Amino acid sequence: MDSRAILAEIPRLRRYARAMLGDRAAADDLVQDTLERAWSRLFQWRPGSDLRAWLFGIMHNLRVDQLRRPGLSTQSIGDDDLELPTRPTQTDALELRDIESALNHLPDEQREVLLLVALEEMSYADIATTLGIPVGTVMSRLSRGRERLRLIMNGDTANARLRVVR
Repeated sequence: MDSRAILAEIPRLRRYARAMLGDRAAADDLVQDTLERAWSRLFQWRPGSDLRAWLFGIMHNLRVDQLRRPGLSTQSIGDDDLELPTRPTQTDALELRDIESALNHLPDEQREVLLLVALEEMSYADIATTLGIPVGTVMSRLSRGRERLRLIMNGDTANARLRVVR
């Protein structure tokens, strides 16, 4: 049995299920259940017989089982009925101001690399080529820049200062 033969029947199964049930989601669930049952019982299909009839028979039997089985009463919810939660935006301007201020406290080398990674989504190799520095230097500046930015954003400006190593 070629799996493409079953896949070719999906549009017919969906069309029939939607016409029978009148509900797109329920029809798609029925088709999915039909395909799952067909795959798991593929050994029962007799080669040379009509695959479409076999699949529609499985769908019919599943539908009869659904009608016999007492189910939960459900109500379909349309996209217009959903009220999606939105996050509060009152502090967005303040957060942007704080990030901008923190970025301005970074050394130019760290800020350049950090912005190229975060804003421009450039790879380390592209940044190294753009700035004319080794990839290891890019990674080092990015690591130090992120750590320093984190310290500044947490209000730990004393530890955020550069240390001179001799």
